[in-house]
Amino acid sequence: MKGYFGIGVEGISKPMNVGTLFRTAHAFGAGFVFTLRARYDRRRGGLADTSDTPGSVPTFHFAELDDFRLPVGCRLVGIEISDDAIELPSFRHPRQAAYILGAEREGLSKDVQALCDWVVRIPTRFSVNLGIAGALVMYDRVQSLGRFAPRPVAAGAPTEPVPLPVFGEPIYKRKHRNRLKSVEKQRLGG
Repeated sequence: MKGYFGIGVEGISKPMNVGTLFRTAHAFGAGFVFTLRARYDRRRGGLADTSDTPGSVPTFHFAELDDFRLPVGCRLVGIEISDDAIELPSFRHPRQAAYILGAEREGLSKDVQALCDWVVRIPTRFSVNLGIAGALVMYDRVQSLGRFAPRPVAAGAPTEPVPLPVFGEPIYKRKHRNRLKSVEKQRLGG
């Protein structure tokens, strides 16, 4: 899968949930994790983050919104229950993305939502745990951008293998071949 993603939280009410989110992000191959306007207690969060994500994955802590930075080209995607949010199954994930969730009780602040390129919502009847919400979004990203065999029509395992990627020949070889053809054509008077 090309690209990268990071995931983080604005505010924290339960460090264990953030620990779960960070551990899941580590498992899904996140390029970075972050907190915004939050003080993450690594010891308490580490009770859930048994993979010690901050010891293995770049971890950023931004005290205020003015300090918040993302890599060049990275798009910010908010995860929030909102009437004008895009439902997750209908969302096309950007190749370079940072996902942000709000604290359990408050959700994403309006100023952070205003920074987001998109806001998505998980189509559930009510709010789910922060760690679960993040896991669903990361799974959806991998499922939609990854290479997997197509789902079968009937229930059960795939009936066909994952198709092999098809690559054209390198551009420089194609251009070189076309130049040789052009030179040969001119030489023959064509």
